[in-house]
Amino acid sequence: MRIAVPAKDNMVEQHFGMCQGYLVFTAENAIIKEEVDFIPASSVCGCKSNVAAILQKKNVTVMLAGNMGNGAMNVLLHHGITVYRGLHGDARQCAADYIGGKVIDSGISCNVQHE
Repeated sequence: MRIAVPAKDNMVEQHFGMCQGYLVFTAENAIIKEEVDFIPASSVCGCKSNVAAILQKKNVTVMLAGNMGNGAMNVLLHHGITVYRGLHGDARQCAADYIGGKVIDSGISCNVQHE
């Protein structure tokens, strides 16, 4: 399983479109591997970038995020990536919490528009 987290300094970025990049964790046998991929964010809003296609090509199936708008969420869902919003703190710990069944989606989307 591959899990992506929009992050800044290894912490979950609270706004998807403002992250430095995406940390991609791999889980095997309910354990997060030490190796982490980093995909730099583009300078455009998450819903207008090609990050969903890039993550899909890297076999990412889960996105753990602080918050994001419906546009970004819909693009990720279209690429087969399940989104969980409302996370915060250390990105690796959030991925471990997801593997441990401790993560639920907040159900809340950001409504701020960015150019």
